[in-house]
Amino acid sequence: MKAVKIVEDVYWVGVKDWNRRIFDSLIPLPEGTSYNAYLVVGREKTALIDTVNPGFERELEEKINEIVDVADIDYIVMNHAEPDHSGAIPYLLERNKKVILIATEKGANMAKAYYDVPDERIMIVKDGDTVSLGGKTLRFIEAPWLHWPETMFTYLVEDKILFPCDFFGAHLAGGFYDDDVPDLLTHAQRYFGEIMMPFSAMAKKALKKIEGLEIKIIAPSHGPIYRNPRRIIEAYKKWSSGETKEKVIIAYVSMWGANETMVRELAALLTAEGIDVKVYNLVSSDIGEIAKDLVDSRVIVLAAPTVLGGAHPLAIYAAYLVKALRPPAKYAVIMGSYGWHGRSKDSLLEVLKGSNIELLGSLEVRARPKNEDYEKLRRLALLIQEKVRGDAE
Repeated sequence: MKAVKIVEDVYWVGVKDWNRRIFDSLIPLPEGTSYNAYLVVGREKTALIDTVNPGFERELEEKINEIVDVADIDYIVMNHAEPDHSGAIPYLLERNKKVILIATEKGANMAKAYYDVPDERIMIVKDGDTVSLGGKTLRFIEAPWLHWPETMFTYLVEDKILFPCDFFGAHLAGGFYDDDVPDLLTHAQRYFGEIMMPFSAMAKKALKKIEGLEIKIIAPSHGPIYRNPRRIIEAYKKWSSGETKEKVIIAYVSMWGANETMVRELAALLTAEGIDVKVYNLVSSDIGEIAKDLVDSRVIVLAAPTVLGGAHPLAIYAAYLVKALRPPAKYAVIMGSYGWHGRSKDSLLEVLKGSNIELLGSLEVRARPKNEDYEKLRRLALLIQEKVRGDAE
């Protein structure tokens, strides 16, 4: 792709990474991602907002050179120090001996630690500080823990464009503007679950901070640019406030069919009552999809056999992710099976300890579910239904 003009004298100069399939050695990227960087050209000075992932420095430079010589850029704004956004900083500082890096105080410390940026090439900004480029004014908004401690947003006053880096993002290479991707909010919800959900309290604070801004465009650092910003802002308000649906997520592992049988029965009972049920086999499921459905589920069900004195390792991993991602669900149900000693439940509860999720009920069966176990499943389904519908009221 070439550089793309967003509005007069504001350009996208980022990279579409169609082939990347994993992020942080953890998050699957089934549709790739993008590293969005933006060039703002004023009458007197020029600023680059964010850069790109290591390995794409030359592509970034070529796009910049379509607009201005990379050696003539005056500022690089580092909204976030993570390498997918700031990895090209050393490359650019080598090619431009005058450029100054703009960052928060914590960002400056990270720029020195990650990229060896010397003090004399850093400008530290605080909440509300501005920099004039000549007809283009950048205002900086501190937004810590979205999702690192140094993060900030940049607001282009005259054009009413918000550059929030990871906030409002989506891991998606396709589409350039939000209206190019009909199911963009699904991708955005997945991204929120993976990245922002653990920091929902900070997300609410950031949304409050930008409430008074007139925003015509939101230009995040991953995924499409929003020309209809209210859509993603309203979605983030719901997600960060913990607004949920009449929805249950079930994640399970089954070695010899017992847990899968119980999961299928429970899912059928709940679905028959009009409850939205999402079922994931942990052997083959995309954890990004699980994170997406954790965003607005009211009850989490984990089902796993006992293996070597504890729950199956994949279920332990899932329980750890639930604890780490801090979803809004208040209740959990644990199901399991065993041959000679049932310890699946205890090991899952040990992982979930301190997560503020209440155990609603449990069911462990020996070998395979019997008639009395199906009766217990029906009672569990009624209990789940009661909590799901009760929270709706």
